Amino acid sequence: MTTANTYFCNYSIGEAPYSEVAAVCRPFGKRILLLGGHKALAAGAERLRQALAGSELEIIGQEHYGKDCTFERIHELAELAQKLKADMIFGMGGGRALDTAKGAAWEAKLPVFTFPTIAATCAATTALSVVYREDGSFAGFYYFDRPARHCFIDVSIIAAAPAEYLRAGMGDTMGKYFECHFAARNDSLAHSSNLGRYISNMCYFPIAEHGAAALAAAKEHRYAAELEEAVLANIVSTGMVSLLVLDDYNGAVAHSVYYGMCLYPGFEEHNLHGDVVAYGVLVQLAVDKQLAKAKELKSLLQSMEIRTTLKEMGVSTKREELETVLQDIVTEPDMQHIPYKITPDMIYEAMLQIENLEGEQVCQN
Repeated sequence: MTTANTYFCNYSIGEAPYSEVAAVCRPFGKRILLLGGHKALAAGAERLRQALAGSELEIIGQEHYGKDCTFERIHELAELAQKLKADMIFGMGGGRALDTAKGAAWEAKLPVFTFPTIAATCAATTALSVVYREDGSFAGFYYFDRPARHCFIDVSIIAAAPAEYLRAGMGDTMGKYFECHFAARNDSLAHSSNLGRYISNMCYFPIAEHGAAALAAAKEHRYAAELEEAVLANIVSTGMVSLLVLDDYNGAVAHSVYYGMCLYPGFEEHNLHGDVVAYGVLVQLAVDKQLAKAKELKSLLQSMEIRTTLKEMGVSTKREELETVLQDIVTEPDMQHIPYKITPDMIYEAMLQIENLEGEQVCQN
């Protein structure tokens, strides 16, 4: 007999969620090791300390997570947590900082709590870390039995961050909806994956409705209900899908397009991950001959200032300059479980179609 366990990350969201930290975290101990990026700690650490004032909880150490989430840094911080006799680890920042904190907590056998300061990824609520090598290259995924115990999402801190992180996060989040449904097509899904597939709808429709207004609020560094909806989609909805579905359904063409495009010299320096994933969704829709939906999505992405053509991303449309990229796209791991075989020719033809496609009004239904 087998038993399947599924754990979700609880969360608090609003303009003052740190006021809940002491009550939520006290059952796990008193001593806290706080990890994060320099900018993130500057934005949120003092606010957290003020929220903890007068409680039994104490930050007994504060450390910068490093440049990347690496196994070496995870090991070092896990050892530091044990040396300091920490009861729990708090991770504050973006994806790499939070992934480092989750990995260190896992190795130190301590509960972890997350404090995202940007909404570019769902790292705050997922049960894995994306790990890199010391040279910055991708090393692999580090999987855990459960995500963080609780996530504290201060929307006012996220509103103060550069707006492009929110924009890219929304692009990446929308990819989850389109890729999950595409990869799962024709499959008879178990309850968990089926539930995750339906939740993936919340990765697209709220952004289609609120994305442009959310971005406008972020650019003005102000709280807005639309911004909160976008943040929930980026951090919570996407994280729940990742926790529920099989890995087969967590990616498809869109993410493969991103990884392939990264082979183009200098590409990553000028294009954010989520922006390119959103473009990859357009390519996926064109491959799948859903040009009407591609037109709708292209209009939405343009309203959110996401680049929708190779030209805008500084990439040539010449086949000979894209050949290595095209070959890589169709051999990426995310392309191993899709409803039909996709060739480099199909990807290239789709890219050319998207290059000249005119957007049209977004439909919410």
